[in-house]
Amino acid sequence: TLGASLEMMIAHGQAVMRGSASACVVVDLPAGSYEVTAALVVASARRVVDETGCQAVKLEGGVDMVSQIAAIVAAGIPVMGHIGLQPQSVEKDGGYKIKGRTEEAVAALLRDALAVENAGAFSVVIEGTVERVAADISRRLAIPTIGIGASGDCDGQILVIDDMVGLTVDRVPKFVKEYADLRSVISHAAKSYAAEVRNRTFPGPGHVFSATNSRDDA
Repeated sequence: TLGASLEMMIAHGQAVMRGSASACVVVDLPAGSYEVTAALVVASARRVVDETGCQAVKLEGGVDMVSQIAAIVAAGIPVMGHIGLQPQSVEKDGGYKIKGRTEEAVAALLRDALAVENAGAFSVVIEGTVERVAADISRRLAIPTIGIGASGDCDGQILVIDDMVGLTVDRVPKFVKEYADLRSVISHAAKSYAAEVRNRTFPGPGHVFSATNSRDDA
């Protein structure tokens, strides 16, 4: 959500909601939409919920986002927090840096986690964090933790779908397990299609319509 607009996230949220029957859908607030006054952040969150029908919003940050989380929760909108590696802050951090490697960093992560919980978040994502630190945070919090590159001791897990099914072209993060190689499957299918179009074997008789065809539907 770095470089995404509120309108873009709303459009994506609407698409997800159209395909969701029972899932708890959480829409990320994009960078720039919540590092503002309490009134403006509530307005952004309210717009996302009203226009998508999602169940909750998510924002990145810990101690520095307490007032924003509390304001959204006070407005009756559930909030999911996000601590550790924060994708919207990678430019400021100088890249995708793993968190929790020093005692000072560990203490800061714990402060962030407790602050998010105390502000009223119903859950928190822990990303790109040293395993034992994420596990310790999960044990200390009463709210569910969701890990991505964190710990198997988190209450839930996330993987980006493109990473999980093998569609990522660039370097795949260490924490990703690829459960399929759809990149190769799609590439093979596209090349086969292009070859058949060029040699005029597609479309064949079974893929065109004639006046005597008994089927009226496409």
